[in-house]
Amino acid sequence: MTKPILTAPEGPPSDVERIKRESNYLRGTLSESMVEPISSGISDDDNRLMKFHGSYLQDDRDLRIERQKQKLEPAFQFMLRVRTPGGVSTPEQWLVMDELAQKYGNQTLKLTTRQAFQMHGILKWNMKQTIQDIYSSKLDTIAACGDVNRNVMCNPNPDQSDIHQEVFDWSQQLSDYLLPKTRAYYELWFDEEKVVSTPEQDELEPMYGALYLPRKFKIGIAVPPSNDIDVFSQDIGFIAIVENKKLVGFNVAIGGGMGMTHGDEATYPQLAKVIGFVKPNQILELSEKLITIQRDYGNRSERKNARFKYTVDRLGLEAVVEELEHRLGWKLEKARDFQFDSNGDRYGWVKGSKGKWHFTLFVEGGRIIDQENYPLMTGLREIAKVHTGDFRLTANQNLVIANVTSHKKKKINELIEAYQLTDGKHYSALRRSSLACVALPTCGLAMAEAERYLPSLVTQIEEIVDSNGLTDKEITIRMTGCPNSCARPTLAEIGFIGKAPGKYNMYLGAAFDGSRLSKMYRENIGEAEIISILNELLPQYAKEREEQEHFGDFLIRKNIIKATTDGTNFHQ
Repeated sequence: MTKPILTAPEGPPSDVERIKRESNYLRGTLSESMVEPISSGISDDDNRLMKFHGSYLQDDRDLRIERQKQKLEPAFQFMLRVRTPGGVSTPEQWLVMDELAQKYGNQTLKLTTRQAFQMHGILKWNMKQTIQDIYSSKLDTIAACGDVNRNVMCNPNPDQSDIHQEVFDWSQQLSDYLLPKTRAYYELWFDEEKVVSTPEQDELEPMYGALYLPRKFKIGIAVPPSNDIDVFSQDIGFIAIVENKKLVGFNVAIGGGMGMTHGDEATYPQLAKVIGFVKPNQILELSEKLITIQRDYGNRSERKNARFKYTVDRLGLEAVVEELEHRLGWKLEKARDFQFDSNGDRYGWVKGSKGKWHFTLFVEGGRIIDQENYPLMTGLREIAKVHTGDFRLTANQNLVIANVTSHKKKKINELIEAYQLTDGKHYSALRRSSLACVALPTCGLAMAEAERYLPSLVTQIEEIVDSNGLTDKEITIRMTGCPNSCARPTLAEIGFIGKAPGKYNMYLGAAFDGSRLSKMYRENIGEAEIISILNELLPQYAKEREEQEHFGDFLIRKNIIKATTDGTNFHQ
């Protein structure tokens, strides 16, 4: 049988391709624009390149209209994202992040849904020092954004610490192995002497090439039975296979992604498909080859259709696997059996292996901040001063104070109590299962609120939940301010995507284990309609559900919403 000829979509390159091509491997004019004193912003071209360095230029949208009236430029500031593979950081690194947030940021830290630190409110003049200080703690921001592989996710799994450590080590290796090779990051932020370009430009980026990828690329590793990282939402998802208490390898799933565009049915969220099994020492090469397939055949003309999921769907799964095995020179093994039964975090104290303890804090919206009667940021700062283990950022925006020795457990527990830090067990299971992106006021893409609004909406829904005996029933609920879907709302049993101020598209019916997408139930609705809908559906679920049946499964069984197991059917 003749090997199929694969091609990239036709069409002129997007303007971002021009920016990358002219950037001299991500340098652009950033060295000049970041010290230019007249404006606190930078050009759009340089802002596109800043993403590869881990940052976005934003402005405070709460102040935008007032500043326009005063004929002032927007209140420009930078969001800085820190690459933390598997979400693991040391207490020393935590203290550095805390200090920088106080000194240069907006006095808060955001724990992202990809297990990374995010700081907001950094002024242009403070960016260089901030990045240098982060680097001094052995963290960095390189490739935290941009058209490259981003932060590699990994299940924190405090119950299987030995297995987790091995899986985490692979997430760290993957993250480092897939970094861009250009020295632009070090020249710009650390004054490294500029490397003289050679005629063989692509030698500077043997994997990515001079134009890098058509769009961002995401990898995550799940350890069954937990799918907290939403492995099927990843461009490449690795599912750890444990046999006889040993990690024997990973099932590989490809072509997932959550982003889409309102009103454009050629865009859609998609679930990754399992294509086979590989041994642990094969995942670096496999990931590289899949990235080169996306590099060569991804859509460089239309960025809305440039993610790997569209490449896989356009070329066909079998053709992509055939091309992958051709580039590898070896075949994948048959996928092994696995099962997911949870996606949340285990709160409070949990004892792991080797006598170590782990305490999971509930952090609503992932925001580390001191509030009246809840000094979360201060409490964690004091814990970091005495902690000898590590911190683990979870994919649910929570925080694990991990690897606590029995000797330190008493002291850390005293600090938890002194600062009234909570494991969230007194909250409803609905609130503990909630996720929200940053949205307003800092995200330039946000069409509606998310992080600032979801808690109050959950409070209203809790009245329905409580009155129907569902307080302890886990129902995933997620909200984003735009359809880029950073909080993965189309994998939530109840999902909201911002459409306009105070208006959301409502999605229902995803699988609790992340294996089925939700589908739009109502378009462009406000709070009153949301509450009215849930006032009807949640009591019905309470009365008519089967034993152990999840809300999303109930909605499908009752034909309230149509099951969506493939993104190509998302709009049908």
